[in-house]
Amino acid sequence: MERRLAERTVLAASNSSTFAGSSIVHSVGAWAGLVGAMLLGPRIGKYVGGKVQAIPGHNMSIATLGALILWIGWYGFNPGSQLAMDQWVPYVAVTTTLGAAGGAIGATVISTITSKKPDLTMIINGILAGLVSVTAGCGNLTLMGSWVAGAVGGIIVVFSVAALDSAGIDDPVGAFSVHGVCGVWGTVVIGLWGYDIQGDGSGLGLLVGGGINQLGIQAVGTAAYAIWSLVTCFIAWKVIGGLFGGIRVTEQEETEGLDIGEHGMEAYAGFSTINN
Repeated sequence: MERRLAERTVLAASNSSTFAGSSIVHSVGAWAGLVGAMLLGPRIGKYVGGKVQAIPGHNMSIATLGALILWIGWYGFNPGSQLAMDQWVPYVAVTTTLGAAGGAIGATVISTITSKKPDLTMIINGILAGLVSVTAGCGNLTLMGSWVAGAVGGIIVVFSVAALDSAGIDDPVGAFSVHGVCGVWGTVVIGLWGYDIQGDGSGLGLLVGGGINQLGIQAVGTAAYAIWSLVTCFIAWKVIGGLFGGIRVTEQEETEGLDIGEHGMEAYAGFSTINN
């Protein structure tokens, strides 16, 4: 019985629809990062008196530019994964764009509601969350379905970042929220309103007449990736820590900055640390 269950789990994971290897790229890396962040612990100054303290980036212009560069890179990642110069390449490019736009709008609206002003850091993460949310299904979602998937991802990421902070997990750039939480969502959404667009056009998702089968396959696939990643990466982090005397630098080195500790120079002349 156990062997049959394991075989079914592996089969379901292998049949999971993840265009461009989305679950492998995003979800597995995110789970690995989450384990590392939990074992590493929060940065100095992140929690003061039990309250979360924001440690903002030094240059939001560069952060925004980085997000836009990633967005451009996604056009190589998603359309390129079509692996053929056919009529579906521009379709995948459009669904990718709509997902990113939906994520930006969703994060902007929710961050404005929760913090009274649009939060640029959340908007940036919203764009990336939308891109991640649409990647697995960029070849299986309609244009409207792609936008909605991205918008939901943009909404989810705002709450996920806050939830991780409240749980005491210091994820400096919201990587797990973007790639992990939205990676799972982007994989599962195919089982909700995905279509066999490049095939016979029939509905795959539960909400479009495809039944629950594809949703179950997508769910099992995401669970398989999560379990495998959590177990193997926990072992890997422990082995690395055992070999090198831990995975965290000293308090002095953290306060001074790793640019000095690793390279012997400051990345930004006169850049003040959190203790100054």
